[in-house]
Amino acid sequence: MKVKVEVVDSNPNWINEFNTEKICLYELLGNLVQDIHHIGSTSIPGLAAKPIIDIILEVSNLDGLDKLSSKMNLLGYEAKGEFGIVGRRYFVKGSFDRSHQIHAFQVGDENIKRHIAFRDYIKSHPDVKREYAVLKKKLAIECNNNIDQYCDGKDKFVKFYELKALEWLTNT
Repeated sequence: MKVKVEVVDSNPNWINEFNTEKICLYELLGNLVQDIHHIGSTSIPGLAAKPIIDIILEVSNLDGLDKLSSKMNLLGYEAKGEFGIVGRRYFVKGSFDRSHQIHAFQVGDENIKRHIAFRDYIKSHPDVKREYAVLKKKLAIECNNNIDQYCDGKDKFVKFYELKALEWLTNT
């Protein structure tokens, strides 16, 4: 898949972009939504990132979300189904120049915990945050807008620190 892969310095406005989207999602989906989390690099102050707001949408049930997924078009989202992760519903806003992506899971899905633990771990470990920023900038330059190559380059780092983050979460 060809998307724009650009890593930029942290932008303090990303939190506002998330909060605006959060309000819209609650208004659109109502009681189906149990919680909404800002995840990914744009949720970590001071971390260089692809300027794409990553959102976890916790829903009471995926069948209900599936029935309402066409409504997501009203906010500019395209439904992509599970998109490689069982139990997820993935939505993107924008194609080549993507601005937001939603990872929707049913409440209690382990992927929610994994994403939040990774986010919080990186926030709490400035040395790891610096290392991650350097890696992401390097990969963005080398990948020539090949998102698969970019993600593959981050995979070992992310998996290693996801495990550390889950251990850290258990011990804090």
